[in-house]
Amino acid sequence: MSKSKKLTKRQRAVLEDLFTGESDEQTVLQRYAVPRALYEKWLADEQFTSQLEQRIAHAYQRSRIILARNASDAANRLVNLAKEGEGETARKACLDVISPQCPAGHKTPSDAPSVPDASASAADLSPEAASRLLAVLAAEA
Repeated sequence: MSKSKKLTKRQRAVLEDLFTGESDEQTVLQRYAVPRALYEKWLADEQFTSQLEQRIAHAYQRSRIILARNASDAANRLVNLAKEGEGETARKACLDVISPQCPAGHKTPSDAPSVPDASASAADLSPEAASRLLAVLAAEA
């Protein structure tokens, strides 16, 4: 593994374009005239991969913030879909409501009550059980 002190302008530009542009990796490499072999060398460089991993971590962090900000709205929409939907759509919405999934990397506080994992049993929910659940949800409104 080679150790460079600082990223070049070209390396910084490629990283920036990979994360802010709409282009895929190959298009970005072509735009900056970076042959695949050189890019592979960059990926073996500790400084370059460190910056790449940092950018990836930031991108996931931004995604988690967006998901958290909109989770309440998504849950409300699922409940409405479960109430107003028909057949399979309503059943799937009910399943999503009763078996919420925490995003990857999310840690629940230790003082919060634990919710049993209903995903295994929820997947086997019969149409009759889904109908009863839908009726209960509709009655609550």
